Amino acid sequence: QVQLIESGGGLVQAGGSLRLSCAASGGTFSTRSMGWFRQAPGKEREFVAAIRWVVSNTYYQDSVKGRFTISRDNAKNTLYLQMNSLKPEDTAVYYCAACPEYAECMRTGYAYWGQGTQVTVSS
Repeated sequence: QVQLIESGGGLVQAGGSLRLSCAASGGTFSTRSMGWFRQAPGKEREFVAAIRWVVSNTYYQDSVKGRFTISRDNAKNTLYLQMNSLKPEDTAVYYCAACPEYAECMRTGYAYWGQGTQVTVSS
């Protein structure tokens, strides 16, 4: 069973930056594709970014391209999301998710989810 714990959320002004972390335990991290999702109040959860377990290819939702960067450190079993040029519309609870081993999830198919970390961007 994989456990995921997000951290790094908080309150930031528009134009600022935050770095989210997701610490994974209880399973093999390096052979899992990973993703970040977010859910704003009154809205459905949406895909933000994903990184493959092999060659670490990355994928982004159009609205965050050029502002957010997903990365991973397999030695530390940790997933990151660097968020720059934040906008009020980025306000949401951010979740990390882990794919089944060797699977390719991208926007769907994730098997494990963290509890989320709140990101609030003030205007």
